[in-house]
Amino acid sequence: MEMQNKVGINHGGRLRRSDLAVRVLALVLTLAAAVVLGVNRQTTTVSVTIVPSLPPVNLPVTAKWLHMSAFVYLVITNAIACFYTAVSLILTLATKGGIKKVSMIVTVLDLVVMALLFSAIGASGAVGLIGYQGNSHVQWQKVCNVFDKFCHQVTGALVLSFIAAVAYLLLVVLAIFNVYKKL
Repeated sequence: MEMQNKVGINHGGRLRRSDLAVRVLALVLTLAAAVVLGVNRQTTTVSVTIVPSLPPVNLPVTAKWLHMSAFVYLVITNAIACFYTAVSLILTLATKGGIKKVSMIVTVLDLVVMALLFSAIGASGAVGLIGYQGNSHVQWQKVCNVFDKFCHQVTGALVLSFIAAVAYLLLVVLAIFNVYKKL
């Protein structure tokens, strides 16, 4: 019987350490994604033909994450997720996972943050795809061939956000496993 308790405690300790490690990973990833996209800006010169008989006019054009609501949504969602992760990390460390109500609230909020991140990734991914490929049906031109650095940073932020969302999925799975282990 003592052997079972030692194994159970050790297994629970590994679960807690895994939870903390994934939580720290999610914190770093959401912070990095918010910063990568939040500082994203590129200015370039574009030739515009106003009248076919006149030479084209060179205009400076700037691409910013603030210009697209989907990118604003992604930055804000990552910032919220980062803040929440810091708070949940403090709560998890302070309670040592012993208070059931706190654990349940953290798990539900992990699920909400995961859904928000996947939602923001989907919205930004759709806008990014239009920027990369354009849409000939509505005469929207590609912009990633002009704003390549900007598009690469958007892609980087999307990848970081996706990994963070998967980390939240893993946190929910760990919480379910922890409940199942106690049954």
